[in-house]
Amino acid sequence: MANTEGRIITVGVTGASGAIYAQTLLRLLDADRRVARVFLVVSDAGLRLLSTELGIVAADTKKLPSLLTGTAAKKIEILPNKDVGASIASGSAAVDAMAVIPCSAGAIGAIAAGIANDLLTRAADVCLKERRPLVLCLRETPLNRIHLENMLRAHDAGAAIMPAMPAFYYGPKDIDEIVEQFVYRVLAQLGLPQEKQYRWKGRKE
Repeated sequence: MANTEGRIITVGVTGASGAIYAQTLLRLLDADRRVARVFLVVSDAGLRLLSTELGIVAADTKKLPSLLTGTAAKKIEILPNKDVGASIASGSAAVDAMAVIPCSAGAIGAIAAGIANDLLTRAADVCLKERRPLVLCLRETPLNRIHLENMLRAHDAGAAIMPAMPAFYYGPKDIDEIVEQFVYRVLAQLGLPQEKQYRWKGRKE
C-alpha cells in the first residue's frame, strides 16, 4: 500500500457554483493527520463565489483559509492565482495530488487544452505531465458538446472527472451529509480514503 503520510495537496477553487464543497474539502484536509500541507489557489471568480455563496470576504487573503475552515488553519497556504512563479507551477515541487473543486467549464477547457495562463491551470497541467492525481469536480449543467469533449480530453490526459453529482442511496439527512459524502469520495481519489465514507455492501432482494 502506498505511503500516505505527510501528503501535500493542492486545491483549486473556480467560480462554478459549489463553494461548500471546497470549504468541506479544506476543513477535512486541514484536520487529516496524513496531510502535511495544503496549497490553496482561488481564481478571481472563485473569490466572488466564496463571497456570494458563503458570505466569506477576506481583505487579507492570507486569512481566507481560517475563515473557510472555521479554525486556525495551520496547514493551508493560499497562493495568488496570478503568481505563475509559485512553487506548485513546477514539476519539481513536492506535491502529491490536486483537486479543482468546484471546477468551472472554462477551467476544465483551459486544462484540457493545456492553456496554463494562471497558477491554477498551470498547477493542474503540472499534475498531468507528472502523472499525479488530478480530480476535476465539474459544476455545470446541462453539458454542451464542448464541455463533453473537454472532459474526455482531460480524462484521456490522466485527470479524474468527478462532476458534483451527490448520491442519495445511503439516505442522507441534510445538505451537510450530502456534501461530506461527495467530498469523502474526492479524498479517496486523492489517496486519502476516509473512514466515514459510506460504502455499499449490497442488498438482498
